[in-house]
Amino acid sequence: MDFAASPATLRDLALESNAWPFEEARKLLKRFETSGTPETVVFETGYGPSGLPHIGTFGEVARTTMVRHAFEVLTEQKVATTLICFSDDVDGMRKVPDNVPNRELLVPHIGKPLTRVPDPFGTHESFGHHNNAMLRRFLDHFGFDYDFASALDYYTSGRFDEGLVRMLERYDDVMGVMLPTLREERRKTYSPILPIHPETGIVMQVPLEEIHADRATVVWTDPDSGKRFETSVTKGGCKAQWKPDWALRWAVLGVDYEMAGKDHIDNVKTSSQICQILGGRPPEGFNYELFLDDRGEKISKSKGNGISIDEWLTYASPESLAFYMFGKPKAAKRMFFDVIPKAVDDYYQFLSAFQRQDPKQQLQNPVWHIHSGQPPQKGIEVPFSMLLNLVSASNAANKQTLWGFITRYAPAVTPESDPELDALVGYAIRYYDDFVKPQKRFRAPDEVERQALQTLDAKLANLPPEADASEIQNAVLDVARPIERYQDPKKTGPDGGPGVSVEWFQALYQVLLGQEKGPRFGSFVALYGIGETRLLIAEALGRRSD
Repeated sequence: MDFAASPATLRDLALESNAWPFEEARKLLKRFETSGTPETVVFETGYGPSGLPHIGTFGEVARTTMVRHAFEVLTEQKVATTLICFSDDVDGMRKVPDNVPNRELLVPHIGKPLTRVPDPFGTHESFGHHNNAMLRRFLDHFGFDYDFASALDYYTSGRFDEGLVRMLERYDDVMGVMLPTLREERRKTYSPILPIHPETGIVMQVPLEEIHADRATVVWTDPDSGKRFETSVTKGGCKAQWKPDWALRWAVLGVDYEMAGKDHIDNVKTSSQICQILGGRPPEGFNYELFLDDRGEKISKSKGNGISIDEWLTYASPESLAFYMFGKPKAAKRMFFDVIPKAVDDYYQFLSAFQRQDPKQQLQNPVWHIHSGQPPQKGIEVPFSMLLNLVSASNAANKQTLWGFITRYAPAVTPESDPELDALVGYAIRYYDDFVKPQKRFRAPDEVERQALQTLDAKLANLPPEADASEIQNAVLDVARPIERYQDPKKTGPDGGPGVSVEWFQALYQVLLGQEKGPRFGSFVALYGIGETRLLIAEALGRRSD
């Protein structure tokens, strides 16, 4: 069913929807109730290019884009919006990242702005430029509508000059906000404005000895040489410390919405106070939960733990990644390879359901937000988890082998007619080779399982070759129902007796596929083939415990 609601109806439904992007968009509407809506509503995301972009960065842009589109629906696109992706590439490099080549090349440049640090990859004029390009390449690949902003450009062009002078004029007020948030030792050297050394190019973390707002300069001393300098805060002579820098951007650019990680709750409050001191209004937003690696540790750009953007796209589509970002943004998310198969299958399940839903339900559906209200109308014939098990059972090493099974199951489907499924086939083969195959462990059946498999083999032998997934699944269940081990009293079978427990299917996956879990077994057999499945059973029955 196409979503053909008129704009007015769409807006009315959006005003009532509890999908989180609409909840966030309504906060923006409330923001403008008394002040009036600006000519352009500004959304912002920030990126610190101290390391290669990671999925958390993408997640922030994707989620902000969802809120932006929800706001455009609520305002019926009568208000212009923009999304600024701001890179703090004048930030001083504090340490050499673990996940870059030629690390020794970076060591002499500790403390310099990232845009003055050599590119260890040898492809761009600086490390900051390289990481900015990496971020933009992926955002462009996904099709985000954004304006990229470089701190280097904004500072050196004078875009921040007025705000920096205002920070000097209200220096004591800014320090009054910052100092209580710092340790006693840090208070002695802290300054909200960092001069860039005119000789070494290092971003100096030094106290300011004199503040001259009238001539837009600060006076400071190099602790190593003892030399005293008077540096202009304009045209890139200085940069703001990161919390005041955040506030500076909000005030100068008029940012209306920016979300941040849960670990920045206190920092958002601090920057909001400074933004007000600078004459700005802090943006709306919310604090999302952190992205964690397989050990439950926070993902770090410099460590390179977790999964990278490019790694996800090796095994799944950008849409599946956006889908994973949509769900429960205020809950912590594991960002590792094992979450990919479920994310892919869940995305297609919601995509399939979308066409059957009424307009109200569609606005709750993640795919509506992922695709800015225009999700594709076609799903896929074979789930990703099924493809993985098909690769596992068949030992398929190429797409052609896998497509041999698919076209037998769905004759009308070909790589040419369904390029999306063809791409999924490629993803499945790569994922299986890298993550499933190394963990694959077959076990020999015990006596109960051996008898059950023999019965299952006989059942399959009596089925017609054209038996569908439902008929095969019923046969698989019929085998298990009389076996006490596989009876589940919490479930009810068709004859009123106990239903079949998951233990039966776990045994099938472990013995036949060498895995702990798998898809609906009847569907797998229908795709893989009854004869081929009987060969798997024969192999399992020939396997003996040592």
